[in-house]
Amino acid sequence: MGECRIAGNPMTSAGVTGLLIEWGHGDRGALDRLMPLVYEELRGIARRHLNLEGHPHTLQSTALVHEAYLRLIDQNRVQWKDRAHFFAVAARLIRRILIDHARRRHAEKRGGGAPRLTVENVALPAPQNLDVIALDDALDALAALDAAQAQVVELRFFAGLTIPETAEALQISTATVERDWITAKAWLFDHLNYPGRSAPSPR
Repeated sequence: MGECRIAGNPMTSAGVTGLLIEWGHGDRGALDRLMPLVYEELRGIARRHLNLEGHPHTLQSTALVHEAYLRLIDQNRVQWKDRAHFFAVAARLIRRILIDHARRRHAEKRGGGAPRLTVENVALPAPQNLDVIALDDALDALAALDAAQAQVVELRFFAGLTIPETAEALQISTATVERDWITAKAWLFDHLNYPGRSAPSPR
């Protein structure tokens, strides 16, 4: 998976963090001032999600970012920490938009098959032609067993954060992120490749 550098220029990061704090304090206009600073990185996250599917998608990255923006407006209760935290939340929203879209398409096809992921584009060990709904369900199952590991997967895989950026966003050590990332991938491999078998706890 290509890394999406979140750290960026220190002044830009400080500016983004400042706007996030203003937004968190009730300044709704801060989000409008924030979007030009983060728009291209949000589009990069959206494109990475769309490219996971091995066929042309009916959604476009611009439309995904627009929908994510509309959902971000409703995030009034989030206590924004920093730039990495913002992109983690945005990536989660983009993931939810795509999963909702995939489930609607699946329902419309009446069992005709969910959108598929090509294994060469997936940074997780998974069976060939894994579908996005199966991956989403697997992450929900992992979260029920170990929320911390699921967060690491979400930040590394969906938001594209590096190991240090993930550690900063979660306020844990890089060693913990590395351990959880390896363990979570192994658990997901077992869960996705052997769906009829109960995967052991990741811990």
